[in-house]
Amino acid sequence: MDLRGMEVFVRVVQEKSFSAAAERLRVSKSVVSKHVRRMETSLGVRLLNRTTRCVSLTEAGTSLYEQCARIVAAAEEAEASARSLHREARGTLRASVPVALGVLHVAGLLPRLLAEHPALALDLTFADGAVHLVDDGLDAAILITDEPAGGWVARKLCSNVRQVCAAPAYFRRCGVPDHPIDLKAHNCLVHTVSGAERDWSFSGPEGEARVVVSGNLRLDNENAIRHAVLAGYGIGLLPRYLVGADLEAGRLHSALTGWQSTDKGIYIAYPSNRHVPAKVRVFVDFLVDHFAPVPPWDRPSSEAEA
Repeated sequence: MDLRGMEVFVRVVQEKSFSAAAERLRVSKSVVSKHVRRMETSLGVRLLNRTTRCVSLTEAGTSLYEQCARIVAAAEEAEASARSLHREARGTLRASVPVALGVLHVAGLLPRLLAEHPALALDLTFADGAVHLVDDGLDAAILITDEPAGGWVARKLCSNVRQVCAAPAYFRRCGVPDHPIDLKAHNCLVHTVSGAERDWSFSGPEGEARVVVSGNLRLDNENAIRHAVLAGYGIGLLPRYLVGADLEAGRLHSALTGWQSTDKGIYIAYPSNRHVPAKVRVFVDFLVDHFAPVPPWDRPSSEAEA
């Protein structure tokens, strides 16, 4: 027996008529008869008594009907649930976000998203490094990368602009670099998982410039580098999403006016562009609306807080 055959059998019993069942199922009467005959042949029993005026269950049919009705109802419930998940943002969305970006600029948004979609639940992982959407069982991920991996659908949230910066005390003590080459004379704090390591690249008024920096502190966490820079220990090349508030407040000063380091973008990615569940669509659209056209760390404080 197959599910379609069971559904046809159940509808015949409920409608007490092959013709009425065919109309409800939007198929021909001959198709209905074929499914019922196939079930009876497969089981080797008669399921229905047929007369010109009505259809009734045999003893075997009565026993089978109760079980088939439960199975068909469960299948219809499962189908309705799946369709609901596609139309309405509901269920649990699992996503990954980079640690610093997530803590500073994503976590605070989530209560508003959940208030707008009360049937939605979020399960977020804060992690740096490689992300595997399918292998990790994720619905979406915020990525800081040159180019999202093939096979993923990705929408760019903004560019990842990085800023050469240091504490005012460090610049008073060691001087302010005016050109990327001047960084060779400074204690540059290196992020060991950025992909750039000691090779810092810039674009500016003289075109492209690349300098191999050196320093006596290498860390695998950008927020740890930020704290060392705030303490006046050296110069950092840090993303504006991390140090924007420090620069605005004067806790850090920037250097290399006119030179910019933008080697990556910030994307929201998800595995497929077909049959995207509503929970993924609303999460992606929510982030795009928040980060575009100007990311919050580059807005005036009052606007960013709003």
